[in-house]
Amino acid sequence: MACGPLYGAGLGQGWLGLELKTSTLNTLHVDLGREWRGGQCQALNLIRGLRARGHVAELIAWRDGPLARRAVAEGVRVVTVGRWATRFQAVLKLRRLIAGGRYDIVHAHEAHALTAAWLAGAHTRLAVVASRRLAYPLQQNYFALARYRRAARILAISRFVAESVVASGVSGEKVAVVYDGVETPRLPSKEERLRAREQWGIAPQEPLLGCVGYLLAEKGQEFLVRALPVVRGEFPACKLLLAGGGSLRPSMERLAAELGVSEAVRFLGIVEDVSPVYAALDVFVFPSLAEPLGSSLLTAMAYGLPVVAGAGGAVLEVIDHERNGLLVAGPEPQGLGEAVCHLMRDKELATRLGKVARETVVQRFTSDRMVEETLRNYQQLSAEKHHA
Repeated sequence: MACGPLYGAGLGQGWLGLELKTSTLNTLHVDLGREWRGGQCQALNLIRGLRARGHVAELIAWRDGPLARRAVAEGVRVVTVGRWATRFQAVLKLRRLIAGGRYDIVHAHEAHALTAAWLAGAHTRLAVVASRRLAYPLQQNYFALARYRRAARILAISRFVAESVVASGVSGEKVAVVYDGVETPRLPSKEERLRAREQWGIAPQEPLLGCVGYLLAEKGQEFLVRALPVVRGEFPACKLLLAGGGSLRPSMERLAAELGVSEAVRFLGIVEDVSPVYAALDVFVFPSLAEPLGSSLLTAMAYGLPVVAGAGGAVLEVIDHERNGLLVAGPEPQGLGEAVCHLMRDKELATRLGKVARETVVQRFTSDRMVEETLRNYQQLSAEKHHA
C-alpha cells in the first residue's frame, strides 16, 4: 500500500503546501464513552493541552461518566447527555451548538460520537475530525463507512490502525497517524515502591509482574495467568497484579484456581490512580492479541519498567526487540513465561531495557507530542478551509 499522505506531512506546512494558521481555534470534543479507558484519557489530555496553548476546547460527554467529571474538575465547559437515548441527545445538542458558527473543529473521539456528529450534519458546516482507536477494520456497510468518509480527517493512533482504515475503503488522504501520548512521571523512590507493594500485600523481595487494562479476550490476560505457573517454576514467590475491570474477571479467577495460583494473583478491579501499580512492579507484561497501540504499555515504559509484549499489531511500532523490551512470537504462556524469567535472571538486561523504554517514550510518545500533532492537523484543516 502506498503511504502517500497517509502518515502526515512535514512540520509547519499543510498537506497542500499551505501555511498553517496560528490563531486561536475553537474546538468541540465529543466522547460518549461511559468508562475511563485509554480513549477517554487521551481526550482529556488533548483538551488540557489545547487549553494550555490558548485554544478553546469544550466537551460533550455522558453526564455520569468519569470523563465529564474529571473535565469539569479542571474547569472545562462540559455539555452533558443522559443515560437514555444518549446519541439522540448528543445529536440535538450538537446541532444547537454548531448552529451559531462558533466552532472551527468538531472532534469525535469514538464511534458513537462520530455517529452523533454525522447525524447532526456537523460535516456540512465545519471540519469533523474522527479518532480511530480500534484494531479491526470498519464495518462494510453504508452507515459505518459514510460516517468516516464524511470526516475531514481521521486520526489513527498507529500505522496498524491507519492501514486497517484505508483497507476498509476510506481514502488515505483523509488519514493521519497521531500516536497516543503519556506523561513522563518522576521515577518512584524506594520508599514509594515499598508503600505501593504494601498496598496489595507484596513483600519487598517478591518478584512482581503486572498488567493494566480491561479484562477482555482481545487483551490476552488469560495467557498471562497461564504463564504464571511457568514463571513460578523458577521463581516460586512471584506474584501477579491485574488492574482493570471487565467481563472476564470471574472466568479468569476460576482459571487461576484451576492452575493453583489463586494466592499469587491479585485482581485489583478498576483502579482510579494506577501509578502505585506501576511503582510496585518488576516487569510489565502486555499480552494483547492485536493491540491498536496500548496506553498502558507506553505508561509502563515511561516508568522505566522492562516490558514483555506479544509481537503483533502496533506493538511492533513501539517495541524494538532486545533494545527497549522483549517480544514474544505470540501471546502464548510458555513464551511469555520464559521471557519474564529471562528478565528476572538478568537484572542488568532488565535495567537497560527499562532505561531505553523510558527514553523511547520521551522521544516519541509524550502527551505534548500528541497534542502538537493533533493541533497541526487542526491547523491544516483550517488553512485548507481559508484557501478553498
